[in-house]
Amino acid sequence: MSLTLDDFDYHLPPELIAQAPLAQRSASRLLVVGDKFQDQNITDLPGLLRAGDVLVMNDTRVLHARLYGQKDSGGQVEVLVERPLDETDVLAQVRASKSPKPGGRITLEGALEVEVIERVGEFYRLRFPGKAVDLLEAHGRLPLPPYIEHAAGEADETRYQTVFAREKGSVAAPTAGLHFDEALLGRLKDKGVDVAYVTLHVGAGTFQPVRVHNIAEHKMHSERYILSQATVDAIAQAKARGGRIVVIGTTTMRTLESVARKYGELRADSGETDIFITPGYTFRVADLLLTNFHLPKSTLLMLVSAFAGSETIRAAYGHAVAQKYRFFSYGDAMLLTRNPDAV
Repeated sequence: MSLTLDDFDYHLPPELIAQAPLAQRSASRLLVVGDKFQDQNITDLPGLLRAGDVLVMNDTRVLHARLYGQKDSGGQVEVLVERPLDETDVLAQVRASKSPKPGGRITLEGALEVEVIERVGEFYRLRFPGKAVDLLEAHGRLPLPPYIEHAAGEADETRYQTVFAREKGSVAAPTAGLHFDEALLGRLKDKGVDVAYVTLHVGAGTFQPVRVHNIAEHKMHSERYILSQATVDAIAQAKARGGRIVVIGTTTMRTLESVARKYGELRADSGETDIFITPGYTFRVADLLLTNFHLPKSTLLMLVSAFAGSETIRAAYGHAVAQKYRFFSYGDAMLLTRNPDAV
C-alpha cells in the first residue's frame, strides 16, 4: 500500500482549534466511533466501559522546556529542550538568526549561562550550569503547542498537565489524559475498571510536520519510554478475565506497541522508540483507543487511521467538523474500537 500525505489531509476551520481548556477537565465531548457515531461526553465513559477493563495512561510530566535569551554575540535566541541527556546536558532546538557555534554561550531568561557543546542533526547539545531539569523548572516556560496562540499562563500550568503526571521529561502533554479528573477516575474505579501507567517522554518532534510526500520515507524522532512489570501484569490479568485494554492516547499506544513488536509480547522494558504506525499495521495490545483529534497530515492521524480504518477516521473527522467539536490539545476526544481489517 503506497500512501501519501494527501491521504491524511482534511479541512479544519481555524475556529475549531481549541485555544484554552474548558472550565472543567471532564467537560469535553466524546465522539464514540463504532458502527455509527455517538455524540457523548467524557463523563459518559464509565457507562461505555465494563468491569474488568483496564485503562492504560501515560504518566509523563511536561517540563518547562521553552526558554528565551541571547547569544554572547547579542543575537536573540529561542530554545526548546527536546530531552535531558544527563544531569547537566540537554538536546534542544535552537532558533536564532545565525546558528550558534560549538563553544559559544547563550544566556537564557537573564539567569542561566548555557554552553553550546555540539550540533546533533537539527538539534544542539547544550550544557546547563547545574542540574538541567531543576533549572528548567525554575527558569523555563511551559511549551504550549505552536497552534495555541497565547503564551502559557497560570491556568496552563495546571491544565496542560494530567492529574496523574509524575515522571518529568516531556515537552508536550499526553493530551488524551487531560480529560481525566479525580472524580472521573474514581467513578471508573467504582465501575471495576483498573488503571495502569506507562511513561513516554514526548519530544519536540511531535510538532514537526511530515515533509515527504510518500509517507514510507518519513523518519520519526526517537522518544524515551518505560513499561513497568506492574502494568504488564495488569494488562495480562485483564486479558485473562476477558477485559479490554483501553489505551489513553497515542503516546501510550506507541509505548505498548513498541515493546510488543520488539519481543512479540509485553515485558517490563525501557528504551527508545521511533515506531511509526501507518495503515496496514497489526496492533498487538489495544482493544479501544481514547484520543484527541489530530492535525491534518500528521503521524498521529496516520496512527488512528491504522487503528480504526482510514475511511472510518475520515468520516469521523467530517462528523466532528460538522458538529463543531473542539480540536487538538485542549479539544474534545473520540473513543475508537480496533478494526482488525483496517486499511
